Amino acid sequence: MEPEVLSRLKRVAGKQTTRLTHYGRKTGKAYEVTIWFVLDGETLYIATANVSRQWVRNVQKTPQIKLSIGGDIFEGTARFLTDRTEHERAMAAVRHKYWMYWPLMALGRALTAIGLLRDTTGSFEVTLSR
Repeated sequence: MEPEVLSRLKRVAGKQTTRLTHYGRKTGKAYEVTIWFVLDGETLYIATANVSRQWVRNVQKTPQIKLSIGGDIFEGTARFLTDRTEHERAMAAVRHKYWMYWPLMALGRALTAIGLLRDTTGSFEVTLSR
């Protein structure tokens, strides 16, 4: 990541949410969704509790995205993390930043572990170009 982009990102990394602009799989139309994000060192992650959501499917098909965080705009490419180790690293960073939701996330993980829920979480690593 370019030093200037990383510097801008570090200034807003403490914000709770980002406005993600993604593009329709069929129409290419721009859509926006408010989601969580986390900067882990120099790596930016976005995550979802449900990989079946439209925005997730759109970003998988068209990985070019825009993020609006604290009044700053970033552009980049998102890569869906299919490697379990990478995904777990991203989710650990999410749990660390959003610690206040840890009990709810822990419950979901426990119910998944005993087979009462299916793991529908997903995550992306975002490479910013500007």
